[in-house]
Order: sequence, then structure tokens, then C-alpha cells
Amino acid sequence: MTEISYRLPQRRVLSTALPGPRSQELAARRKAAVAAGVGSTAPVYAADADGGVIVDVDGNSLIDLAAGIAVTNVGASHPKVVAAVRDQIERFAHTCFMVTPYEAYIQVCEELSALTPGDHEKRSVLFNSGAEAVENAIKVARLATGRTAVVAFDHAYHGRTNLTMALTAKSMPYKSHFGPFAPEVYRMPMSYPFRDGGLDGVAAAREAISRIEKQIGADSVAAIIIEPIQGEGGFIVPAAGFLPTLVEWARANGVVFIADEVQTGFARTGEWFACDHEGVVPDIITMAKGIAGGMPLSAITGRADLLDAVHAGGLGGTYGGNPVACAAALAAIEAIRDHDLPARAKHIGEVAMARFTALAQEIPAIGDVRGRGAMLALEFVRPGTTEPDAALTAAIAKRCLEQGVITLTCGTFGNVIRLLPPLVISDELLDEALTVLCTAIGDLAN
Repeated sequence: MTEISYRLPQRRVLSTALPGPRSQELAARRKAAVAAGVGSTAPVYAADADGGVIVDVDGNSLIDLAAGIAVTNVGASHPKVVAAVRDQIERFAHTCFMVTPYEAYIQVCEELSALTPGDHEKRSVLFNSGAEAVENAIKVARLATGRTAVVAFDHAYHGRTNLTMALTAKSMPYKSHFGPFAPEVYRMPMSYPFRDGGLDGVAAAREAISRIEKQIGADSVAAIIIEPIQGEGGFIVPAAGFLPTLVEWARANGVVFIADEVQTGFARTGEWFACDHEGVVPDIITMAKGIAGGMPLSAITGRADLLDAVHAGGLGGTYGGNPVACAAALAAIEAIRDHDLPARAKHIGEVAMARFTALAQEIPAIGDVRGRGAMLALEFVRPGTTEPDAALTAAIAKRCLEQGVITLTCGTFGNVIRLLPPLVISDELLDEALTVLCTAIGDLAN
């Protein structure tokens, strides 16, 4: 493993109260220019970022436990990615792969064939966003099977376009008043060990399968789509056996199994993909976020017979697989290998889980501690119950930000703190951030 070096000092520095005066100026300008429907977690404006820190326009250096929502796994300005982007942009920024193709697109697809689960023959297509990847995965499944119904799950998040809003479970802020939505989407119960009465994974899957067969009929289902670990829904890790049982049923019934690894992919969970933890081989896998070190790129990779069933021109897009984004992706993949970031993610998880597990013994408001690798969550409840405590969760996130640590909240009930640190964060910075978080929990939850 190559040593991780940093361009910026890896330390927390609070030069002003947050937000500082320059961030406040930008907030005022934003209000007059940016649509109110675009929200931001932190009211500070970034000027620089590297490793595990984000430096704002007022000179404050904040510890980043968000990674741009699992995007900057290799850091926000990894030197390999920077060099690759600079080299490509000096040659050409765009030709459109559908007009004049280029090698980098092919190279990314070759890498995805090698990295994604399964040793079957594969094909890939590149797009711009996770939602776009999901939409196209559904298109492929419907065309290849000749069926229309799609099964999604409680607590799912798959995007904000019309079809992906239909797949997404949570109404506010993602779906409310934006309908009508795409038809033929059916929602089934998810394995949620903290909230489903201790149902084991196989039994939970059989319950979902029973409902599919009764409410839809297996021969009408084109695809099952699921996040192997749910993201926005609360970092829900399904019980062991849930995913393999769904896959087994899908295979037996000609249903395309789509793993949405937009948030979980590219070393985030301690493996290249979260499916690898249970040996699950999806028919199609969707990817984005961590794929390109911060550049906009997404992909679907799947069985060759499925993707090659689509007629020429049926897949693509003007910017899909942009050459600069492809160059960034190749560099990011190289950096993940060089630094052995799957192992690094496991280490981050072990360090954090040890502290969270101990803290949960002292704080009754911590209902559940869960996650894999560097995809970690704390679910907060009213002590002695499973009643969600969204107010406490928001207060903890706010206190952390005041202390210079950026965290994210999530969950169907808004009661989960999720941690997605860059995988290149130093041990010292991680320890400091965890101390700030644990102190905030101790102060506010007692």
C-alpha cells in the first residue's frame, strides 16, 4: 500500500464562528440567485479540500465526515485524479462518445467488468448521475424480459428523476407534490433488523417474495432493485441471508436483480462493492458517487446478454462517459488500489464501531449502531423505546458542525447520524472527529 500524503494540513481549525462573515455574504448572494429548493447541510462555503478536511472561505478547516455523500472516497483533490483531469482537459473536454468515441470510455468499462461481482461476460454503459444509471438499468431489464413491473423496497432511495422518485420510498423532501410518478413500481418490506422484530434475513426475504407473488405475480416482474446497504433510508444493513434469498428467487423466475451500489461502491464498505460481503452477484449493478474522485460519472455493468439485447442508440447520452470524467475514474480506481482503500475502510469501521458500541452502553438514546466499513450509522430513539428522535439527531449534527465536524443525517424518520469519511482520512483526524461526535452525543442525549 502506498502512503497517503496530503496537500493541506490535516487539522481542525476554527478561526471564526460558523458560518463566518464571508460564508454569510455568499449565503445572501445565494438567496437572490439560487432556487430555494436546493438545500445544503452546512452553512459554510468551501474554498479548498484535501484528505479529511474542507477549508471554508473564512479560513476555517473542518473535518469532513461526509465525503460529498460518499463521492470523494479518495479525497477531494487526490493528486492522481488532479493530474489525470489536467492532462485530459488540455487535450479535449468532449467529443461525445456517440459521435467520436475515445479509449478512456472503453478502459473504464474494462475496469468495471473486472471489479464488479461475478466472472460472467459483462457489458457497461456510462452516464452522468446515479439516478440516470438507475433509470437505464430499469430500461434494460424491461426490454430484455419483456415485462414491466419493478420491485423496490421500504426505506429505499434511488434518485430524484420521475422514475427514480417512484422507486424512492421517502416522501419529504424527495417526492412530495412532484407526482404523478412512473407506473408499475411496487414496494416491498425491507429487512431492518432494528425494527422488524428480529426477523432473520431468509424469513424477511420470504415475506417480501410472498407479497411479490401474491400482489404482482412473478411472471410480471422485470426487476428487483435494492441497495445492498440502504443509504438515505438510514444505512440499513439487511440481515444475513436477505439478499441471497432474493437473488435465488429472481434467478428461478427470470427476474433481473439490480444492485444499486451508487453509495456503497468503490471500497466504501470495506469491499469494492457491498454485494461482495455476502457473495451476491447481481445481474446489473448501478454505480456513481465514488467512481471518479468527484467528477460526474455513473455506470451500469451487467450480464452481456441483457445489455446487448438493447438496440443500437437505445442507450447513451450527450455527456455520458465524458472523457475528463473517465480520466478521473481511471485515476481514482488506481488510487483505491494503491492505497488499498478497502482495507482502509475496514480499519475506519473497526475504530469507529468500537467507540460507538461502548458509547451505546452508556447512552440509552442510541437505539442502534450499524454499518460496514466506512459507512456507519447511529440511530437515535426515545430511551426505552424504538420511537425515533429526530430532534436529538438534528441537535447532535448541529453541535458537531459548531465544533468544526461535518456530519450527515438520514433515515426515513430523520433520526440517523451517518458517517461517510473520505477513506484517506488520517487516524489522528478520525479520532478527533469521533471525539467531537461522541462528546456531542454525551452532552445532548443525557
